[in-house]
Amino acid sequence: MAVPLSAARFLDALQAEGLRVVEVGDWTTHNREHMGPWGPVHGVMVHHTATSGTENTVRLCYNGHTDLPGPLCHGVIAKDGTVHLVGCGRANHAGLGDGDVLRAVTAEKRLPPANDTDTDGNQVFYGFECENLGDGSDPWPSAQKAALEKAAAALCRAHGWSERSVIGHREWQPGKIDPRGFTMDRLRERIRERLK
Repeated sequence: MAVPLSAARFLDALQAEGLRVVEVGDWTTHNREHMGPWGPVHGVMVHHTATSGTENTVRLCYNGHTDLPGPLCHGVIAKDGTVHLVGCGRANHAGLGDGDVLRAVTAEKRLPPANDTDTDGNQVFYGFECENLGDGSDPWPSAQKAALEKAAAALCRAHGWSERSVIGHREWQPGKIDPRGFTMDRLRERIRERLK
């Protein structure tokens, strides 16, 4: 359990990990906090966007759409490894998920299967959307995977979390497939090595 990072500390954490960061619009105050609380935070959630084209993807994640207003995450990780910051605070990215998974993340233990939707994930998870079609064929360039590893590690480092505080959307909510194209276990191994 942790108090969410301020916008300044969030940005500092990412830059200290060596990431190239682009600040989008009024990201520091762009959030959905009028819809519910933000924090305490317990981890980082990873998604794929099911879109292509960085400019289009960033715009979508910043603005959202008719059924789901933005921001749709805190940062968009482009194919070239650039992190585009689109929100700070509660974001529409996690939705309802399994409370047993949250308890495992909080305790930094092995995740149980996600089979329920009884807990608000938008309150408790940072979210990174990665530009990828999510069809299993769209490549994940090494620069993008490295940036995802660094971004997740940056937040873990800032909060004193281990790699077990990083989960995929598919590990949180039944029926979700993202991120598709790599395993979360491998990503967590890379984050563990980075945090040493």
